[in-house]
Amino acid sequence: MEIVNTLFEFIIHLDEHLALLVDSYGIWTYLILFLIIFVETGFVIMPFLPGDSLLFAVGALAAMDVFNITLAYALLFTAAVLGDTVNYWIGSLIGGKVFERDHKLIKKEYLIKTQKFYDKHGGKTIIIARFIPIVRTFAPFVAGVGTMKYNTFILYNIVGAFLWVTLFMLAGFFFGNIPAVKSNFEIVIFAIVVVSVIPMIYEYARSVRNNGKMEDNDQISSKKTSL
Repeated sequence: MEIVNTLFEFIIHLDEHLALLVDSYGIWTYLILFLIIFVETGFVIMPFLPGDSLLFAVGALAAMDVFNITLAYALLFTAAVLGDTVNYWIGSLIGGKVFERDHKLIKKEYLIKTQKFYDKHGGKTIIIARFIPIVRTFAPFVAGVGTMKYNTFILYNIVGAFLWVTLFMLAGFFFGNIPAVKSNFEIVIFAIVVVSVIPMIYEYARSVRNNGKMEDNDQISSKKTSL
């Protein structure tokens, strides 16, 4: 629980923490940012690292000349593409056995939900998932486990990374320093987190509703059979 609270506090006050990182590590902060995005997208065991909010905060700080927007954009775009690529090949290497049982580091529940999302949206899942926490981390892994060819995957990967990094970094760059946003930065970051998880909540609610309908239909069918 303490880890969750620490992570939440870090995400909500990203601007302050990033400024401290710059003060402490200087140009090496770019490497830290690269690794955060790379690990979040590249390793299926790390789905809870900040992504959307981090990109927004970096864009906002770049507008204040804390970061070089061109360098930061290039590095984080590259990290996003490489992360998904590594995740794809890890999934391809491990194969479908990972769906057979729960693992300490990989939640089967998340894999199954991502697979259903993938079945519904097809290859576009790689693009859509960029904007949905947790699914963002599991989507390339599931694509690797499945039958998506790498040539198809890398195209979706690049397009998704471009849209994701561009949208959030430029939003932070152009809007992050508006006085109303700047004075309520924590609220804005919290709103980004909430909006990001809405698709997950919607899909979960829809899944529960559909399962309920299936159970009701099964009960009706059994009653008709007994009659």
